[in-house]
Parts: sequence; C-alpha cells; structure tokens
Amino acid sequence: MSKFYITTPLYYVNDEPHIGHAYTTILADVISRIKKIQKHDVYFLTGTDEHGQKVQEAAEKRGVSPKNHVDEYVKRFKNTWKTLNINYDYFIRTTDQNHKNKVKGILSNLYKSGDIYFDEYEGLYSVSEERFITEKEKEEGDFRQVKKIKEKNYFFKMSKYKSKLIDHIKSNESFILPQSRRNEILGFLNNELNDLCISRPKTRLSWGIELPFDKDYVTYVWFDALINYISAIGYNEDNDRFNYYWPADYHLMAKDILTTHCVYWPTMLMSCNIPLPKTIFAHGWWLMDDTKMSKSLGNVIKPLDLADKYGSDALRYYLMRNMVLGQDASFTLDSFEKRYNADLANDFGNLVNRIFILISKNFDDKIPNKDIFDSFDYNFIKKVEKLRDKAKEDYTNLKIHDGIENSISIIRLINKFLEEKAPWKTIKENKAKAGTTIYLSAEALRIGSVLLYPIIPEKSSLILESMECLPQDNTDFGNLKEKTSIKIIKNIFPRIEE
Repeated sequence: MSKFYITTPLYYVNDEPHIGHAYTTILADVISRIKKIQKHDVYFLTGTDEHGQKVQEAAEKRGVSPKNHVDEYVKRFKNTWKTLNINYDYFIRTTDQNHKNKVKGILSNLYKSGDIYFDEYEGLYSVSEERFITEKEKEEGDFRQVKKIKEKNYFFKMSKYKSKLIDHIKSNESFILPQSRRNEILGFLNNELNDLCISRPKTRLSWGIELPFDKDYVTYVWFDALINYISAIGYNEDNDRFNYYWPADYHLMAKDILTTHCVYWPTMLMSCNIPLPKTIFAHGWWLMDDTKMSKSLGNVIKPLDLADKYGSDALRYYLMRNMVLGQDASFTLDSFEKRYNADLANDFGNLVNRIFILISKNFDDKIPNKDIFDSFDYNFIKKVEKLRDKAKEDYTNLKIHDGIENSISIIRLINKFLEEKAPWKTIKENKAKAGTTIYLSAEALRIGSVLLYPIIPEKSSLILESMECLPQDNTDFGNLKEKTSIKIIKNIFPRIEE
C-alpha cells in the first residue's frame, strides 16, 4: 500500500467559512476518498491559522483574550467541515503547543546556520495582508491599508535559494500546477527576490510565536503557518511518521496564495534540507457576476446556508462538477438548482426510484437472478465499462468534473437502457428476461454509485447499503449478488421546485 499525503491551506481563523474555503476542502476530501478506494494509505490535513495582527485586534475589539477568541472562532470551521462531510485525518491549529515547539526548533536551527539575520528595514507594509510589499505591488492596487514602516527585524535569506528553486521548478513539470501558475512563478522569479522578513516586534504585535533567540519579537504569521505541513506529521520527532508521509503529494489552495507556497515555502524547506512537496496545485476562484467573491463586496456565499437547505451532497456535487480544476467558475443559485434538478433529482433520483420499485413490486424486494444476456445487454455492459474506465482515468488525472460527467453518464445510460428494454412490459410474458434487465440496471447503478461516492458520499452510501454493498467494492460487472434483499429508498434527491 502506497502513502498519499494531501493538504489544504490553513484557513484564517477570523474568516467565516465561505464557498472558496468549502471548495478547496471538499476537493481535498474528494481526492482523499478516491485515493482510499484505490487502496492508498491517505493522510488528509486541514486546519486554521490563528496568529497575527488582525486576530489580536479582533480579540481586543471583543474584549477577550486572543486565545479565547480563536478557541471560539475555530468552531465555525470544524462545524462547517462536519456538516459538509469532510473526512480529514487531522485538524491542526497554529496555537497547538506541538506546532509552536516545531516552529521554534526550525527558527533556532536556521538562526544558528546563518540563514536568519538581524537588520533594519524601511519599506511599505500592508496591514490587511500583514506583510511588506513592493512599490509595484502597491501600484497594482491589490493591497489595502498600506503604510511606510522603518524598523529592525529578523530576515530569512530567501534570496540565497532563488537559483536552486528556479532549477527545481524547471526540472519538475508537476511541481506547480496548472502550467499557467508555474509560468507565473517563473515570471515572478525573473525579478529580484528579496529576503523575507520573518519577525514582528512585540511593541507592534504580541500575539504570535515568540522567537526562541529574541523575546522581543514574534514570528511572522506566514513563516509560522507554512510549517504546519510538516509539524502535523511529526517532523523532528523520534518516529517514522514524518519520513513515511513526507513529501506531501498535493498541497491544494486557491491561486491568491501561490507565491507564499511556491516561493516562501520551498526556500524554507531548502534551508532546512527537507525535500520539497511533489505538487502544489492552485485552483481558480469562484466568481459571482464575473467578480471574485469577497467580504467587502458583500457577495460571499455561505456553504452552510446551501447545505442546510439542499443537503451537503448537493453542494459537493455542484462545486466539483461546475469548476474545471485550475480555472475560475461562476456561481449562481439558478445554475445550482438547474444542475441539481437535471443530474441528481431527474437522472439519479428517478433511476433509484424506478429500479427499487420494479424490484419491490415484482421480485419480493430481492435482486433478481440474471438469465442469458442478449446482444443488447452485452452492448450495454460494454458502454458502462467504457464510461467507468474513463471516469477512473479522469479522477486519477484530477479531471474531477470530467470524472463526474462520465459517472453520471452511466446513470443516464441505465435510464435509456430501461426505456428500450421496458421490463415492466416484458415481465408479463418473460419474467427471467425482465429480471436480467433489472439485474443489469441495478448492477450498473451500483457501479455508478461507487464512482460517485467520493463526490456525494452520504447519498451514494445510502444507495449502496440498500443493496448490501460498500463504496470500497470493486467496479467489475457481475459483483452484485442475486437474491440480495434491498431496502427501499424513497425520494433520495427531492426536486427543487422553481
């Protein structure tokens, strides 16, 4: 069994979970479930980033300690992931003592090696992003609350590893995906790469991990947060867990935090003599009216609102089916309802009702025996197997939307097969033939449900369990046992009335 380690970014604890957070985390969960079905030993990590200026200010505004503030706010993410059926292995918080110890250990080592030094710096500082920015970045207008600061700080020699990082990116095509993001980072590295300021004076910020070599400073939040990917799996401990899971197979994130993950993080790892992750994948944004969702614009969609109204599987299905991985996608409630009604209520839900009613009415709630197949049956099986193989290939290649389309096409194919075979008519003169049609339809339904399980785990599990099957079962034709007692499911995907 081979290992598979997948991560989401640490979400900023002050944020309220939105569609962007939900998309990244559901995507990681879907990939995790696919890999588990493929018999990989999966470790799925997510969590929250809980230090920094904005957290300190929010706590002061509420009249509570920063620790009490983050302890309360972290529940919003944990509750959301529970509602959305996110099956993570570990939820890390940057306020965890174990993580803080690991950060201090790395800081000490890099300070001793000379890769961290003390210097005075004068430059532009974005309060909203909690980092120093360049004149060009200010001109481009992507940063708010910008002011000029002159202060003494500690710096990480990021520039020292520029050439090594460029060489690694150029010699490893899958290190940064999609290709457009890889080109973006190589373009960024064509310019001068400054060293990274990795501290903040306590006179300005006290809520952070204290530098182990200077009690007057705390660690810059990004330097702290990125280390979670190795602290969570036991870096620098007396066990083999870190060596087993590292390097990460996929770091998943939205494209707006590409530079921190593709420049800061790799150079930090190089300085620590730690192998780099295999793939950093930056997906697109969810847009509304062609505009990125943001709190300031008031166009943020809350995933819990949709999940509470339509069910978590409906939201998971829409987000995975309607975004091509790596590209931006537009969200509208109208497109959500249309996708749900067309694919889940009409195609999938009606098929489940149709098959189960036929079995219940004519075969005493038991999967019928299969008889001799005719050429039409063999052609149906061949088409299902072709779609199944395409879906599996798509999932392996992270073409999740295509994998879903090929899986739901199996459902549509079954509906067409039933229409053409019309077992409700043939059962009167040839029950064995009708039973064969229903058996093949139920078996194809099982295969389609296994393929869709990573996307819609709750409803797929319900369908499979009703036929005494499991999501882990293989998708070879003929594995559905005859005479299996079924449990009737009614209205599994209720139609949304417009």
